[in-house]
Amino acid sequence: METDTVPFSARPHLCSFLVLGLLYAVVVASPASASLFFNFYGASCPTAELIVSNTVRSASSSDPTIPGKLLRLVFHDCFVEGCDASVLLQGNGTERSDPGNRSLGGFQVIDSAKRMLEIFCPGTVSCADVVALAARDAVAITGGPQLQIPTGRRDGRVSAAANVRPNIIDTTFTMNEMINIFTAKGLSLEDLVVLSGAHTIGSAHCSAFSDRFQEDSKGKLTLIDTSLDRNYANELMQRCPVDASASITVVNDPETSSSFDNQYYRNLVAHKGLFQSDSVLLDDKRTRNLVQDFANDQEKFFQSWSQSFLKLTSIGVKTGEEGEIRQSCSMTSR
Repeated sequence: METDTVPFSARPHLCSFLVLGLLYAVVVASPASASLFFNFYGASCPTAELIVSNTVRSASSSDPTIPGKLLRLVFHDCFVEGCDASVLLQGNGTERSDPGNRSLGGFQVIDSAKRMLEIFCPGTVSCADVVALAARDAVAITGGPQLQIPTGRRDGRVSAAANVRPNIIDTTFTMNEMINIFTAKGLSLEDLVVLSGAHTIGSAHCSAFSDRFQEDSKGKLTLIDTSLDRNYANELMQRCPVDASASITVVNDPETSSSFDNQYYRNLVAHKGLFQSDSVLLDDKRTRNLVQDFANDQEKFFQSWSQSFLKLTSIGVKTGEEGEIRQSCSMTSR
């Protein structure tokens, strides 16, 4: 379990004004976000974003694993049924019950923020917006870019476990497999490289990268993935031996695990990507140059992250009269 505290200092970035302009351009140009607006709750619930931000900050101060969990949660929500909080619904056969989602976390933070919102602005702020805002805030409080994102998402009523596996990225995927899923979501090859940078925070269970090793006749793990730095591989095998508990986790970024920065790309260049799906970004000539660019230029990564995150959180959104505004994020209102 990661024990380092999360840095809460807000750092200004040189590209801030440029990013705001680019975000506006992306929102205007994107049909998926045509009914999302900046400051959507300005009149109906002026403190909505502050309530979410304070909830995320408070939870993260007592549990530094929260930012990584919230960032992972928004990916698993938006890639299945769009950004509609369908991943939050509980019950037999829901997305949350799929094995690929059982290790998700951060639900209690979303629920806590929603409870506060229902006190101050009942029936107004969607769970889908809470998920997107919480992920946005998770990046900011760990040192990443501070973004304004449009809101106005509505909550979906459909959540099926059968929809999960065909729509989420597995850590063993090849480049082409990842490209196919990203393309289906309206995301580009550059978005794939940029959004993979989310692995600069967070952690993973041993099973997520066990495909890079095999057990020998003596019951010991040996490295079979030659693209992985041998010293780093030895550290992983010590942390995750054959008989490792299923509860053991490893930080995604072995250098600056509590900071949202460009260290993830530096790790890739040093052949220290935790997952196979990370390492292929450096190995594939289609993405290698961008990985190296981000490794050398954190501001460029932050600027690109701002645009790609906006696209991610606009996937398949429900707006207007679509969906509903749930009172409780774990169940539909009817």
